[in-house]
Amino acid sequence: QVQLVESGGGLVQAGGSLRLSCAASGRTFNSYAMGWFRQAPGKEREFVAARGWSTSYRYYVDSVKGRFTNSRDAAKNTVYLETNSLKTENTAVYYCAAGRLSRVAGNRHRLENLYEYWGQGTQVTVSS
Repeated sequence: QVQLVESGGGLVQAGGSLRLSCAASGRTFNSYAMGWFRQAPGKEREFVAARGWSTSYRYYVDSVKGRFTNSRDAAKNTVYLETNSLKTENTAVYYCAAGRLSRVAGNRHRLENLYEYWGQGTQVTVSS
């Protein structure tokens, strides 16, 4: 059974940082891309970042470039989203997702319907 389990969310002041984790299990993800999405209150879920599990494929939404980093620890089967210089508008539930790289590559990484597996989400709240 494939599982993606996020953790690391919490309450932080504007300008602060959090490291979100996504522990993956249940299959090998070498041919997968790992995406991060978020859903703010009253808004639709949106793409944040994506990376290939074992490739150099990397994408970020423009609003987080230079502030968020999507990394991976292969030994722990875990991907991370390092979030720095957080802003109040970054308040949301953050989800990790896994989708076959062959499906989400080519600028389709923003399409959440192409991701097969999803975590339960972790809440990030940024206060002013």
